[in-house]
This record gives sequence, C-alpha cells and structure tokens, in this order.
Amino acid sequence: MDWGLVLASQGIEAAVEKSPSHWFLMVQAQDFDRAQAILRQYRAENRGWAWKQPLPQTGMLFHWGGLGWAAAIVAFYYWSAVRFPGVSGAGILDSEKVRHGQWWRLWTAITLHENAPHLVSNATTGFILMGLAMARYGVGVALLASYLAGWVGNVASLKVYAEPHQSLGASGMVMGALGLVTAQSFSHWRKYPLGTRLFFRALAGGALILALLGFSPDSDMAAHVGGFMAGAIFGGLLSLAPPERLQRGPANASALLALAALLVATWHLALRAP
Repeated sequence: MDWGLVLASQGIEAAVEKSPSHWFLMVQAQDFDRAQAILRQYRAENRGWAWKQPLPQTGMLFHWGGLGWAAAIVAFYYWSAVRFPGVSGAGILDSEKVRHGQWWRLWTAITLHENAPHLVSNATTGFILMGLAMARYGVGVALLASYLAGWVGNVASLKVYAEPHQSLGASGMVMGALGLVTAQSFSHWRKYPLGTRLFFRALAGGALILALLGFSPDSDMAAHVGGFMAGAIFGGLLSLAPPERLQRGPANASALLALAALLVATWHLALRAP
C-alpha cells in the first residue's frame, strides 16, 4: 500500500493485487522502469527515519521538513522581535521606502511577523503546506519557489494598494506553498483520462482554502492572492519535470544555496541602509 501511494504521488497509476502467495503492484508496461526507479529511491531515502510519510487515503506524501521551516521562522521571530526589536523596522515592507529604492524590503518582510499570534498562524498553516510541497518538489525547490511566490505577493500588494502602507509576514509565502500543492496534478492533465477532472478539482480545492485562510478583512489579500497564483504557476511548470529529478540532491542543494544567497543579500542591504 505504501508503494502504491508513492507511485500515485509521482503520477503512476498502480493497482494493488494479491496472488495465493503474495501481494504485488500492477502498473502499465510503459511505466515499469520508472516505477522501479522511484521505488528504489523511496527505499533508499526511507532507511531509518522516514522524512516522507504517505498520508492515508490521499495518494499524497508529507515531508517533515515542514517542521524545520516552522522552527526557522520562530527562530527568526525571536531574533527580530525579541532579541533585537529594532531589526523589524529595517526589513518591514514600507511602500514609500520601496518606491524610493529600498527594493529589498519586498524580500525581507517575508521573514518578519508582527506578534506571536501572527507567527503561530503562519507557522502552523505553513508547516502543513510546506510539508506537502516539499514531498512533491523537494525541500530546497519547494522553499525557493514558495519564497519567490511570497515576493510576487508583496509586489502585487505594492501595486494594488496605492496609498502608503506597511506590511510583513510569511503568509504570501505560505499561500505560495498552497499554490504549489494545488498545481501538482497539472502533469496528469494530458496523461490520464481523469487528469483534467483531477486538476480542476485540485484547483477548486486550492481556491477554497485560499478563501478560507487568506480573505480575512484585516489581512493583505493582494499578497495572499498574488502568492497563491505565483505558486500555482511555479507548481505547474515544476510538475512538468520528473519528480525524481526535482528531488535529487543537486537540484535541492542549488535551490537552498540560491535561497540562502537571497536571504543574506537582502538582509545585508536592509541592515546597512540608513
């Protein structure tokens, strides 16, 4: 059953069958070699502690790396709001300062939170959505794509709200992860008879979750919608690549290095700015 869920999460249809002596999986002949490669990788990655776990009755996998992301934003909150409270002012998205050249605030604001309830809301929701995105696209690729989607959300907020305003928070990035998860079935669209129906059901489900989580009156709805749409576009493009290629070490290491470079460079500029 676990192997069947793993194959389903990678877009391979498999049926669990039983003979008098043992259980086995039936796959299409053209998927046989790829299915074997995926299962070999799954067994190698899940020796000892299994970072990826199948979610029962969903055909999806969850990656416990989402917990690491939640811990990281909690640690950053302690640094920026408790240990050195003045840091938040250097990184918050101030629309007037961004329009006067401090473009890095569109990036640094993603790492900040106004207070503990704001932090807890994003950490708990992001833990789930990041874990689902990481399981499909790889840890580094999912984090970088979600962070880029959060930046797009902040740009959308800057364009939609003409009056001077300030904002901060990882909610645009979290909505970007929701977009990534929503679009993961895009690759099934033309491959399988039910692919189109599956994709549009996922899209409708993602839009409903966006409305439930991102449309509160006191939230930055433009950033949420922008982040979700960017994440969905990134997810659709990434889903065209074989999952095993995205989840390999080089792809994820490169994405993590790019993410670290963005964080260091933008915060370096923020802390040096007058």
